[in-house]
Amino acid sequence: MRLLAWVITAIFLGTAAQAQGEKAGDFDYYVMSLGWSSNWCALTGDARRDPQCDAGRGLTWTLHGLWPQYESGYPSDCRTVENDPNRSDSAQMADIMGGAGLAFYEWKKHGRCSGLSAKAYYATMRKAYKAVVIPPIFAKITKDLHVPASVIEDAFAEANPQIARDQMTVTCSNGMIQEIRICLTKDLEPRRCGADTIRDCTLKDAGLEAVR
Repeated sequence: MRLLAWVITAIFLGTAAQAQGEKAGDFDYYVMSLGWSSNWCALTGDARRDPQCDAGRGLTWTLHGLWPQYESGYPSDCRTVENDPNRSDSAQMADIMGGAGLAFYEWKKHGRCSGLSAKAYYATMRKAYKAVVIPPIFAKITKDLHVPASVIEDAFAEANPQIARDQMTVTCSNGMIQEIRICLTKDLEPRRCGADTIRDCTLKDAGLEAVR
C-alpha cells in the first residue's frame, strides 16, 4: 500500500449549486462525508477550542455528514413535519462525529431533507458510517505527513473493494486533506457520484496532520 510506505518513511527516519427550503425526501442520492479530524482541528476546531481536538481522542476519519444530493446540486434546510432531535439523541452521535453540536447542525441543514425522522436519520448516518472500513493504517499516523491526495483514495479503495473509484472522491482545503466523500443510493449502496461531486484533489503534497 502506498500510504503505508509514506507513513513508515515519515515515522522512522468547490462548490455545488444549493437549493434551500425544498420538500423533504425529494433527492437522488446521498453523499457521505468523512473528515480527517486532525486537519479539521488545525483549520477550524482549535480556534473554537472544540473538545474534538483534545489530545488523546485518537480520532481519524469522523463522520461529517450524510447529505441528500441531486444529480446536480443539493437541497438544504428543507421543509419537514419531523421534530428536531433532542440533546440526548445528538450526544449519542459524538462517538463517530466528534461532537453533538455537529450532529444537530447536520440534521438542520441536511437531515431535514432526507424525509426521515431525526432518530431515523441519525440511525441511517451511523449505518452508512459503519459500512465503510476505515483503513487501520491511519490510526498509526503519529507525525505530520505530506502525501499525494490520491494515496488517501488508494487506501480506502483497498480496504473497501465494494466501492469503485467513481463512487468516492477526496477533497482538500488550504493545502490539506479535507474529506473523503462516498456516494450512496437511498438504500446506502455505493453508486457513481454526480458530475459536480467527482472532483478529486490533485495535490501531490497535501498535509495530513498526526492523530491527536
